[in-house]
Amino acid sequence: MQIKKKLNNLNKVYIIFFYFVLFINVIFTTSLKADSFKITNLEISEPFELNFNKEKVIDKGFKIAFFELASMITTSGDKNKIENTSLSTIKGLIDSFTMSDERFVNNEYHVKFDVNFNKKNTLNFFESENIFPSIPKAKDILLIPVMVDLQLDQISLFNNIFYKKWNNNHERYYLLNYILPSEDLEDVDILSQNSQSIEEYDFKKVIRKYDLNNFIITIIYKNNDEITVLSKIQLNQSFKVDNQKFETIDLHKEKDLNLILVNLKTTYENYWKNINQINTSIKLPLTISINAAQHKKVQILENCLDELDLVSNFEILRLNNNNIYFKVVYNGAPNRFIREIKLKGIKINTQNQIWEVE
Repeated sequence: MQIKKKLNNLNKVYIIFFYFVLFINVIFTTSLKADSFKITNLEISEPFELNFNKEKVIDKGFKIAFFELASMITTSGDKNKIENTSLSTIKGLIDSFTMSDERFVNNEYHVKFDVNFNKKNTLNFFESENIFPSIPKAKDILLIPVMVDLQLDQISLFNNIFYKKWNNNHERYYLLNYILPSEDLEDVDILSQNSQSIEEYDFKKVIRKYDLNNFIITIIYKNNDEITVLSKIQLNQSFKVDNQKFETIDLHKEKDLNLILVNLKTTYENYWKNINQINTSIKLPLTISINAAQHKKVQILENCLDELDLVSNFEILRLNNNNIYFKVVYNGAPNRFIREIKLKGIKINTQNQIWEVE
């Protein structure tokens, strides 16, 4: 009996050790995927001359990758704060990089860069500069650009330069992908019927055709060489109205048109980034327990924690025959965590200090 009891105890120890090794391995693997910001397919070129130095090309790639990342996760105002970041600081944020597709064309060296920035170190750097970056989430959004010519007393949706030129220039770091309405005579009729109250019109008849909950209605008023733009922005159930004014503008000049387009796109990108801002000063520690026997649910929980952008870190705190206890650090409010994890299909009982996965 004593031998049998010892064997059973040994078996339990082995099982606990097995689960420990298994889950530590899973967490280590997922952390590698989650803990980096990636800039991919960055094309760098440099004249191939007598003083050509490949190390300088790599340094150039690091700088461009860093400022592309900054453009992607910080607002335009915050990005200005770090425009003089040194190369040594940038290198300290990089975990790894790869170079591919090296070629020489017309005495120029071309290469593609992939750069992985350490997420934790990068967020700490931005926090030290008093910058709260945002989650780099791409989003499809319906854009309805309506132009009102006050001189000619005309209103147009499809036959205006903003509709035609909006998607001509798209920077790599833009997160918003604009879907323009297709040319539909019914939409033209709707516009004509509401031309006298265009600012108040909600465009619901047009919006619901595209199965998109996110939209921007951009109304451009032209009065001689003055352009006034009213933007109604609906993003992630958050609504904002923005007004901008541009003077001495000739829309036939590409430079003037691009000035307005860039300003509007920057405004919309900034608004989207503000919605997805990561407040790294909030470090909410959570302890979550889950039944160790529910292997599939444990895997789902790990995948979920790995996918949540505001989870800065998670690890196994301890485990026993019955439960696995996870320590989670979350850069947000508890209610947001509960809401986000519920959307992933996981319900949590928060009645006790240690939260339990149901």
